[in-house]
Amino acid sequence: MNNVLIKPKYDFVGSFLRPQILKESKVKLQEGVITREEYNGIVDEEIVKLVNKQKELGYNVITDGEFRRSYWHLDFMWGFEGVEHQKGGKGVQFNGEMAALDDTFLNGRIRAKAHPFVEYYKFLKQFEDENTVAKYTIPAPAQMYQQMIVPQYYEITKKYYKNNDELINDIAVAYQDVIQQFYDAGCRILQLDDCTWGAIVGDAAKQRYKSLGVDIEEVKKQLLKVNNLALANRPDDMIINTHICRGNYHSTFFTSGAYDSVADYVFAQENVDGLFLEYDDERSGGFKPLEKVSEEKNVVLGLITTKKADLEDKEYIKKRIYKAAQYIDLDRLSLSPQCGFASCEIGNKLTEEQQWAKLKLVKEIADEVWGN
Repeated sequence: MNNVLIKPKYDFVGSFLRPQILKESKVKLQEGVITREEYNGIVDEEIVKLVNKQKELGYNVITDGEFRRSYWHLDFMWGFEGVEHQKGGKGVQFNGEMAALDDTFLNGRIRAKAHPFVEYYKFLKQFEDENTVAKYTIPAPAQMYQQMIVPQYYEITKKYYKNNDELINDIAVAYQDVIQQFYDAGCRILQLDDCTWGAIVGDAAKQRYKSLGVDIEEVKKQLLKVNNLALANRPDDMIINTHICRGNYHSTFFTSGAYDSVADYVFAQENVDGLFLEYDDERSGGFKPLEKVSEEKNVVLGLITTKKADLEDKEYIKKRIYKAAQYIDLDRLSLSPQCGFASCEIGNKLTEEQQWAKLKLVKEIADEVWGN
C-alpha cells in the first residue's frame, strides 16, 4: 500500500468554498449564456487550482472540494436507478435558517448503475503523486435510507417497498456495487458522510421519535445495519472512514447533543477504519464516549470549526487533544476541521483566505502535537 495511506495526523473533511468564478459560471449555465461543456471546463480548472492549494498547504489527501455538486448528499443519490429529484423542495429547518434542498424521492426500486461520481473521481486521481492520495466523499448508506423514510417521502417509498428491511437491503446492495466501482477506478480512500447519527443524539431527538411512536433504539439498529451491510465484501486494501455530523448549512447546524447515546452503535460496531467526529463546541458533549471506539478504528477530532472565521487558540486546542487522549490513545487520534467548508453550494460564512488559515492552523497544531 502507498505510504501516503498511512494515517497522517492532520486531515480535512472534503468540501471547500466555491470560488466566485464557479458561482458566476453556474448562473450563466442556468441562463443559457454558456454551454454545459464550457461550464465543465471551468469546474475542471477550479479543481486543479484547489488541488494545488491543498498540496501547497502540505496535506497528504486531495479532494475535488465537491465542486461538481449542489449538495453534499442528494447529488450522489441521484446517481442510482429508482431515485428522482425535483427543484423547489420545502427544505429542512436548521438553527435559524431554512436549508433549501431539492425534493429527492423514489420512482422505483433502488439499483446501482454506472455512477457519475466515479468519473469525477477519475479526474481527481490523475493529480495524485508520491506525497498525496485522492479521497472521495459520498453520503453514508444510512443517509440515503433516512432520506427515503422521512415523513414527506415515506408514503412514496412504501409504493416500492413493503417494509424497511427490503429498503435497507436494496440500498446496501447498490452501495456495494458503487464501492466496487470506486475501487476498480483506483480509489483507496472513501469517506462516508453521515448526519443520521448526529440527528438522533440528545433529548430533543429522543422526544421527537417518542412523539412519532417510534423506538429510537430500533432506529439506531437500522442505521447500523444498512451501513454495515453496504460495507460487506469491501476490498481489504480500501480505507473507508465515516464523518459523523450534526448538520452544516451556511454556518448553521441541524441538531445538538453528545455522542453518548449512539457510541455503543457507531463507535463500537460500525465496520469502518476511522471516525471523523465533530467536536468544535459544547453541542458535541464530552470525550468520554471515545472509550467505546473499537480497537481497529482511528479517530479524527474535528476541533477546528468551519462555521465561523475566528481562528482557535492553538494552546486551547492542544489541551483538548490531550483531554481526548485520556479516553483513547493519542497515537489513534488526529486533527481536522469539524466539517467541510461548503456542504452545499451556498457555503459557510467565511472567505477563502479564512478557509486556508483554518487548514494552516490544523497542520501547525498537528505537527506540534505529534511531530512533523
